[in-house]
Amino acid sequence: MKGWTSSDIPDQTGRTAVVTGANSGLGFVTARELARRGARVVLGCRSERRGAEAAERIGAQAPGARVEVAPLDLADLASVRAFAAEYEGDRLDLLINNAGVMALPHRRTADGFEMQFGVNHLGHFALTGLLLPKLLEAGPGARVVTVSSFMHMLGTVDPRDLNMERGYRRWVAYARSKSANLLFTHELAQRLRTAGARLVAAAAHPGYAATNLMSAAPKMEGHRAKERFMEIGNRYFAQSPEQGTLPVLYAATGPDVRQDDFFGPPLQGLWRGSPVRSARATAPGA
Repeated sequence: MKGWTSSDIPDQTGRTAVVTGANSGLGFVTARELARRGARVVLGCRSERRGAEAAERIGAQAPGARVEVAPLDLADLASVRAFAAEYEGDRLDLLINNAGVMALPHRRTADGFEMQFGVNHLGHFALTGLLLPKLLEAGPGARVVTVSSFMHMLGTVDPRDLNMERGYRRWVAYARSKSANLLFTHELAQRLRTAGARLVAAAAHPGYAATNLMSAAPKMEGHRAKERFMEIGNRYFAQSPEQGTLPVLYAATGPDVRQDDFFGPPLQGLWRGSPVRSARATAPGA
């Protein structure tokens, strides 16, 4: 896959994809590139207004794109259930579990879970389970791709304290949620393999990509200096969202993706570069 770019994505005509968090950043680019290659793409967005704006931008950048918007708040399991119940597509070939939050001040989801673990892992866990029947029906080529982070290496999931009630540390909470993404991918892949299913579960991480993910928390807290610091990091050290999305797009469309594969930038760069197959999608302590 050396030098693989979005222009290498095979034709996606006749396929349907759901992309969570598709109104900005990596999710937007993922949705746009899949639509550009002919897929029908459902944008699962917390804000319908921002989702509609994203759909309009995709239409302008990829004429003829087939995109739809559906409300999806991963911090509220009732919203996740409603999204799955109202999904009207006659098939589902790709589920891209992309949406996420990073290093937030301590918050809880509508169901009482620590916000980062709740959104990044539990919401996607529930969504995947609810949409699994449609994915299994889709046949060869169907995939679940969960977006993790290279920061998964900094955190292990502690089943005795999933809500971090013994002491909340925002970056540890983020790392734990990303480890949970990989543990989920690994277990789902194992179960699909055992069942002889043709559905493939894979994971990807974007390296350090210039999105609004890192500046969201400082903006939420009104820390303009921290927000500015994150913006400078995006400008001078991060790769573009288009480059960061390549591991996700390869996991979703690459010709040789296997159960439990994990894609990201080259190890020597860690946060930037063309996608390569990384270690098996397990986390510390797995």
